[in-house]
Parts: sequence; C-alpha cells; structure tokens
Amino acid sequence: MNKKLDAEHQNVIRVIDEAAKKYGLEVSGLKKRLAELELTEQDANQQAMFYALNRIAMDQPEWTFVAARLYLNELYREAGKNRNYDAALLYGDFYQLVKTLVKKGVYSADLLSYSKEEMEEFSHEINAERDHLFNYIGLFLLADRYLARDYERNIYELPQERFMVIAMTLMLKEKKEKRVSLVKEAYWAMSNLYMTVATPTLSNAGKSYGQLSSCFIDTVDDSLDGIYLNNWDIARLSKDGGGIGIYYGKVRALGSDIKGFKGMSSGVIPWIRLINDTAVSVDQLGQRQGAIAIYLDIFHKDIMNGFLDLKTNNGDERRKAHDIFTGVSIPDLFMEKLLETDEMGKSIGLWHTFCPHQVKQQMGWKDIEGNPLGLEDFYDEIDRKHFTEKYNEAVNNPLLPRKTYRAMDIMARIMVAQLETGTPYMFYRDEINRQNPNKHLVGEGRTSIYCSNLCTEISQNMSPTTIIKEYQNEDGDLVIVRRPGDFVVCNLSSINLSKAVPANVLERIINIQVRMLDNVIDLNTITVGQAQVTNKKFRAVGLGTFGWHHLLALRGMYWESEEAVQYADHLYEDIAFYAIRASNELAKEKGAYSQFRGSEWETGKYFERREYTSKRWKELQEEVAQTGIRNGWLMAVAPNSSTAKIGGSTDGIDPIYAVEYAEEKKNFKFKVTAPDLNHITYEFYRRARHQIDQKWSIRQNAKRQRHIDQSISFNIYVRHDIKAKELLNLHLEAWKLGLKTTYYVRSTSQSEIEECEACHS
Repeated sequence: MNKKLDAEHQNVIRVIDEAAKKYGLEVSGLKKRLAELELTEQDANQQAMFYALNRIAMDQPEWTFVAARLYLNELYREAGKNRNYDAALLYGDFYQLVKTLVKKGVYSADLLSYSKEEMEEFSHEINAERDHLFNYIGLFLLADRYLARDYERNIYELPQERFMVIAMTLMLKEKKEKRVSLVKEAYWAMSNLYMTVATPTLSNAGKSYGQLSSCFIDTVDDSLDGIYLNNWDIARLSKDGGGIGIYYGKVRALGSDIKGFKGMSSGVIPWIRLINDTAVSVDQLGQRQGAIAIYLDIFHKDIMNGFLDLKTNNGDERRKAHDIFTGVSIPDLFMEKLLETDEMGKSIGLWHTFCPHQVKQQMGWKDIEGNPLGLEDFYDEIDRKHFTEKYNEAVNNPLLPRKTYRAMDIMARIMVAQLETGTPYMFYRDEINRQNPNKHLVGEGRTSIYCSNLCTEISQNMSPTTIIKEYQNEDGDLVIVRRPGDFVVCNLSSINLSKAVPANVLERIINIQVRMLDNVIDLNTITVGQAQVTNKKFRAVGLGTFGWHHLLALRGMYWESEEAVQYADHLYEDIAFYAIRASNELAKEKGAYSQFRGSEWETGKYFERREYTSKRWKELQEEVAQTGIRNGWLMAVAPNSSTAKIGGSTDGIDPIYAVEYAEEKKNFKFKVTAPDLNHITYEFYRRARHQIDQKWSIRQNAKRQRHIDQSISFNIYVRHDIKAKELLNLHLEAWKLGLKTTYYVRSTSQSEIEECEACHS
C-alpha cells in the first residue's frame, strides 16, 4: 500500500482492514484497485462501497456489513460538513443539533423542554458502535427515508441521534424526576435494534410536522353526509401519512330506494371510486399515494355486483378502482355453506345477499334506543348464533328482496380475484367479535367490530360518525355538529425477535415498549377529531413482532415442523403475559382506560377464553381485575417490511422471500441474503415463501393468534398454478383453526404488491 493512498484514504482502508479481520474476507483485490486509481477519499469510499455490494453472495454475506460501514463514512462526512464539526469524531454536539434543527423548523420546539444538561447526558449515552449493527439495506433505508434533513435535503441527523430524538419525544410528558432514565431505556431498546417503532413514529417523532399513528379505520354511515364526510376525513388522514381501512357495509346497494323513490341508489361502487380518486390525488407527504382498504360484507348485495371485480383487469373500467385494496367480512355461516354438498360431493350451499337499507326497512330490528339494526350488527357467539338467527329470519321474509348464489360461486370469484390481484383480504367477523375484550359496550350478540385496517392486524370497536345538528351561531358562522363514532386508531411498535430473544431481554423490552406506545396516544395530534377522541377513549396499542423466520433459523428449527408450531405457542404466550402485565403496571401508575369497567379484562373472561390457568396467569388476572389495564387493546402483528430490514431481520411472521435476491436502489442493484446466513442456518432458510406448505404457516399462526388480542398480518403464499380446491382448503383451514384475518394471497405470477408503509412497524 503506497503512503499517499494510506494518508488520503485512511478511513476507507481502516474499514476494509477491520472487515477483513472480523469476517475473514479477502480484501487485497479491493486495496489494489483503490491504489491504482487517483481518487478523492469520498470517491474512494464510493468505489469501495460498490465493490462490497457486488461481492455480497450466499457464500460471503458479510460484505453487506462492510458496505454499511463504508456508507456510514459517507453519512458521518455529510453530517460533519453540514453541522461544521470534524467527521472523525463521528457524532457532533447533540445539544447543538437540536437547537439548530428547532431553529430551522425541522424539529419541534418541545424538545427544548429538556435542559442543556439533560441533553449532554443523552449525548454521553449515544453509542456510535451500535451503528455497526446495521447491514447495508437497513442503513440505506433509515438514512434515505427517516433521518432528519433540512429543507434542502441536506442530512443533519445520524442514526443514533434519530433513536435518541424518538426516545426524548415519546417521554416528553413523563414526570421530570424519571423521564431522563426512561429516555435512556427507550434509546437502549431501539439502538440495540431489539425493537422498532412504526414508520410514522420513526419518521415524524421530534419533528415539527406529521403525526405518529400508523393506521385508521372508519365506518361509513348510510347517508350522503356520512359518505362525503368520510371522504373528507380520509383525505386529511391520507395527507398526514396514515393507512386507512373503511367499512362500507352499511351503505345501501345498487337499485335500493332513496327517500322512497324505487331503484334510485347507485350502490357502493361509485362511492368507492371516489375514495380511489382521493387516494391518488391526496398523496402522503409527496412520497406515495394514499393507501386505503375498503371492506364489504359477503351478505351485501353489491358483493357480486362489482365489488369483487374492483381491482381486476377484466370488465367495465367505469366500475373499477385499481388504487384501493379490498376486504370481505365473512361470517361462520358462509364458510359452513361452502361445506354443504350433495351425494356426489358437489357444493350445494346457497347464499343470499341483501341491501342493508332494505333489511332495516323490512325486518324492524332495533337496539335499546330504538335505532334500526341490520344483519351487519349481529355475530355468532359459541353458545348463541345471533347472526345465523337473524340471517335466517331475513331469508324467510318473503317481502325482503335478495340475490341468491351458490356460496361456492361467490368463493370462486374471491379466489380468482386473489390470484390476480392479491385481494380481497379475509375478515372472519364472528371470531373477531367473539374474542373482543370490549364487546360489553354494545350488548349481547351485537357486532362491535365490522372490519380491519389496511394491513389486517387491527380489530377494535367501530361506529359511524353522524351529523346531529346544523345551525348559525351569534357570529353568523354556520356550525355543523358531529356526534363522533368510534374511529379506530392504530399505534404500533414491534419486537425484533431475532435479537431480543437470544439476548433474553423480552420482559425488559416489552415494559419500555408498552410505555412508549401508550405515550404516543397523549402526544399525537390527529387532524380528525373523532379519531383523537377514540384514541384517548380506548388507549389502544399494537405491540407486534418481526424476525420470526430469522429466529427459527438461529434456533435450528424447520418452518414445516411441529416444533415450530409449539414454539410459536410458547413464545407468544410469554409476549402476551409481559405485555398485559406492563399495561397493568401502567394502569396502577396512570389509571386504566376509560371503558375498562365491564370489559373482559375486568371480568376475567379474556383470560378464561384463552384457557390461561397457570399460577402466573391467575395472579395477573386477579391483579388486572383489581387495578385495571391501561390499554383497551394491546397486541397486533403488523407486516413489518421496511422496519424489519432496518432491524436486520425478516419481515413480520413471514418466511423469507429467498435465500438470496436482488434489490434495486436508485441507480444501482445489489444482492441481499437472508440474515445471519451461514452453512448452518442455510438448512432452515432454504425452503422460502412459495415452497413452504402453507398449512404449517396457518398452524403456527393459529397458535400465535390465541395470544394476540387483535389480529395478525398473515400472508398466504401460493404458486400461480394452484388448483382452486387447494386454495379453498387453505382458506377453510385458516377459518377452522380460528384465524381472525388473512392478508394477501401472494401468487408467483403477481408482481410485487405495493403496500402501505405506515403499518410496517
């Protein structure tokens, strides 16, 4: 190595030599190449980084960490230049960073509620060595999407500072005598990549703009006001980066009457097309278009009149909505109809679909306040089939119009759409409502959850917002008074199983994580008022996980094994126990959520339904009954794609995409390998998504679902040439084993499906 190169490129050479020593990589070729070129240090760093990226392969996966270290050199250099400090220090003055970005309008001035002394203490806590935990793709995503920049896109913030600012933000309202230690604990959890916060929190915490919650769910009232006010609310949430689920099952069907005029309703399709246009035109902070899922009941008359074909490429384009996602709400009774056959084995079960408006007109069902009820307002409990009774009453009413199909014909249309577009999602409404700990607020047998969110992991109480009065006040202003419904909000965060479990820190992680999630509720500024009200009413959070396949590989467990199924049961029971206990401890400190009295948390039915009978569970059940729980819902497993990459692990609960695949970024392409890939873990990775028998995935998820009070983003992976009966059997298996929802059906013929980033916590 010549002296000139050694002097000018010392940082580059240092990284290369350290990598050679740590990973046993051959670097002489790279050093020779750099010595032959007349390059600035910056250019030498770039050349070395591209060299490292090109060397990533199944037999040399460690080159990703070399590339990440070289990319860090670039980040340190840029931050040092923009903040006017010597990049050799790696990190500059943290207090000055906060002051500078507050002055520039990037950070919120709320951060200055911490004193200079406290911030200097935080600065000492920042550990630059933890930057070396990132692989290249994780660091690239973090820097490209989340690190704070000024309005000219110049980078100011570095990875450890992002984690510290998030920690400071989420602990802002804690008591002063304990918040410094809580900030340090939250920083420890994030900086070690033991956990991640959801994308909106990762991006917006500490900044002067944006909100922190991931997803929202609204219920549309069957009125012109309800439809257009929903569209307005959705536009405002979409602008702030929220992913949204919308329930359209209360809106009247095509051909129904309007104000007594027969056949005037155009049904749900035109309204959904309006939502589609909103998703496209009101994009998310200029980064991506809005992400919205629309759900409809399988007993709604419009289900076969355009809804299942909204995203397909055949048919009338005037009745398409290609930019939204779809979900179908399915009762047990429909799945039972699929199993009805004649002596030849042919499916004969009939299914009737109705207009919800006509059901209310004809059937006369009412709640205790005299409000009309529809089929969508009932579900089947184990001991009383409320929905089935009401459905049969509707079927037997000769005055109630309906359209009748073979149940299997509807299911066939669903499966055709899934193989072409990945959707509709499946929402098993009876199971979700049976397991709901907050069903006490609506009455026995009454539905409180109508649909899920964009990523199918959220299930919380829902109701429409309505206009109750319009008047002119004394100032001459026209005032619209809206009665807020339960507008669901999802606050998400996820455990990195591949790091937290081996480090034996699950309990410690979950304690701080539940507090962080709970604090999001009080810190957040949601532009839609009823969402803010619901958020504080139930204080719902979604503690999730990612890195399941990574963890199995590290533990030497095959995906398709009884061992993995039982491990899912054991691990997620522990996670549930720690999460409920952490929320109980928070309730002792800050009070229970407002609707706790009468809930299944208080009565103990939540624990009994799940057959939690061990000593630790019995003690926790008694403690919760006496002192409450802070959060009405606690757990939800989101897809976790982007943030799982940042955490250096595998997506959510999914099997890996491939042991090795190509990733394209801006103007270059590089290989990505499964995490911690070596000659041992390869054996447990080699069967990837579309090669795995999906029944093993369903069985794992059924065990996992028992312990999750909300739901799970669960993809089904199939080959494009799968037989209809095989796909049907997967759906039947998911339903029989008690899954609440299934997410995409991803076939090998589909191009990569665009998804909402918000839920990827």
